[in-house]
Amino acid sequence: MKTTGEIIREQREKKGLLLRQLAAQLDIDAAILSKIERGDRKATRDQIPKLAKIFEMPEEELLIQYISENIAYEIVEEDFASQALKVAEKKVKYLKSIKNGKI
Repeated sequence: MKTTGEIIREQREKKGLLLRQLAAQLDIDAAILSKIERGDRKATRDQIPKLAKIFEMPEEELLIQYISENIAYEIVEEDFASQALKVAEKKVKYLKSIKNGKI
């Protein structure tokens, strides 16, 4: 399983973009992008749609990767992480139904 940073590096290299070229398109320093690719720093939520567009890939695909990775890093050290995810999935469905006026 690849990290968001690994996907970004892979896609950047497929496009033949230099680190500094992609960084310029994202309006960030190349050193920051390098840290994102290495996993030393996270991309921002706002950067994900930009990256998807640059890489000509579905935004949803990259966004799911980004969100799931953020959740995983948040709970990785918890003893009951897997069980919490199952409960959270049910809560998401419940909260969406409330938001959509179905309850």
